[in-house]
Amino acid sequence: MVALRFRIILLIAALLAFGGALWAPFQFDDFSLLTDAVMDSSDGWRQAFTLIQTRPLTYLTFWANLQASDAPWGFHLVSLLTHLLCVWLAWEVVRELLPERAAMVAAALFAVHPLQTEAVVYVFARATLLSAALSLLALRLWLKGRLWAAVGAFGVALLAKEEVAALPLLVALLEWGTRRRRAAAGPIAAMAGLSAAAGLRAVYAVGAVAGSGAGAQAGITPFDYFSYQGVAMLRYLWLLLAPLGLTVDAEVRVAPLAASLAWGVIAVVAVLSWRTVRAAQAGFWILGGLLLLLPSSSVFPAADLAADRRMYLPMLCFCGLLGLVLQKADWRLLSGYAVVLTALSVAQTMVWQSPQSLWMEASRRAPEKVRPKRQLARVLPAEQAVELLEQARRQAPEDVGVAMDYGVVLLRAGRPELALSEFGRALALEPGSATAIHNRGLALLAMGQPEAAEGDFRRALERDPCLFDALINLRRVGKAAAAPKGCQWTRAQREALLSSER
Repeated sequence: MVALRFRIILLIAALLAFGGALWAPFQFDDFSLLTDAVMDSSDGWRQAFTLIQTRPLTYLTFWANLQASDAPWGFHLVSLLTHLLCVWLAWEVVRELLPERAAMVAAALFAVHPLQTEAVVYVFARATLLSAALSLLALRLWLKGRLWAAVGAFGVALLAKEEVAALPLLVALLEWGTRRRRAAAGPIAAMAGLSAAAGLRAVYAVGAVAGSGAGAQAGITPFDYFSYQGVAMLRYLWLLLAPLGLTVDAEVRVAPLAASLAWGVIAVVAVLSWRTVRAAQAGFWILGGLLLLLPSSSVFPAADLAADRRMYLPMLCFCGLLGLVLQKADWRLLSGYAVVLTALSVAQTMVWQSPQSLWMEASRRAPEKVRPKRQLARVLPAEQAVELLEQARRQAPEDVGVAMDYGVVLLRAGRPELALSEFGRALALEPGSATAIHNRGLALLAMGQPEAAEGDFRRALERDPCLFDALINLRRVGKAAAAPKGCQWTRAQREALLSSER
């Protein structure tokens, strides 16, 4: 009865912390779901399982959401319910491995900690939630002795997100620190094999999909990425203890010496933790958390050097550690701590209630980064956006994205001559860019030169026959242009093309 009452309290606390997500809009990469022709297709459920789609289960749920409605609250509802499922399963896992009081503290922290905000409120991070839920289910099954069922659950988790590939290492650590069953060797080996297959598939997919932002397209070498990750991991651990300074676009800038020192600290902690790897001791939970961070925080490059959502599943272990540390604290102190964390989570969820608040915070916390400025400029009035992008241009004069955004904002501000110059600069930085050529055509059209604009629209289509904006704008200047076959258009794009033919 006590356990059931505590579960209900956990779920209510999680709802209080993150329930505001239901009123949040789409943000950042969320919009790519609305412009993805696969998501808009009646047989998108089948296309989600192609070889180049690394997270088919997650995309299947996105597709199902879109078939029902494109309203943000529906997407947020699925994410919130998935978090509640994770909270329930996390409690089931930690209560098997920790003393009751420590388990209660750990589960409460997992449920309401502000570090969980990004995974819960950011729709595109649903992969993190789904893979975590299935990984927690796998751990629960393992603890119940259903080893091969755990392997199956883990295999499905990899279909949600390959980032949980280190779970077999955690399971192996668990076996080493507890029962050491011979029968566990085969299932652990099978899980490791599934992880290897998922990893190879991910490497292939990110290489095959243009703009994936990972692997060779991340814009950073594996060595440099690895160097930064020591600092990123220490940042995560600091936010675990003092969750102030959370942001959607964290800045990670360090000198080589600082990077080496960060990894040195982590290595020392890992070595010391190995001496106490039993589940009821701190070493297991420290090593477990570090292991779960490995897939996203080691040598495989990603465009984002740090992302708070990467801590979602590792929080199971780090909260277990805090549960051990705090289990003897006074209940009034623990309750107050939980209330403070919940309030911080509510505040952080409110930051996600508008793109302005989200990217203003990111710009304030990472003043040297240009991406927050670019994102913020897209939702500010034109004159304010111009000023912001002028700063970004001074910071990153060779960034083609800044040049493109600056040109678009100048068009919005009614300055087509200056916009034309920026699009020319973008083309100098990225020769042959179909989007830059198309945008130059828009500037020419705004300057009253439709013939020159037509030429740019046609040149853009020569480079990218499926560039929807170039095709529709060519028709809008009164020129016939047939829609090429083989392009994947969304429903809205198909309707716009039909309307432009009339």
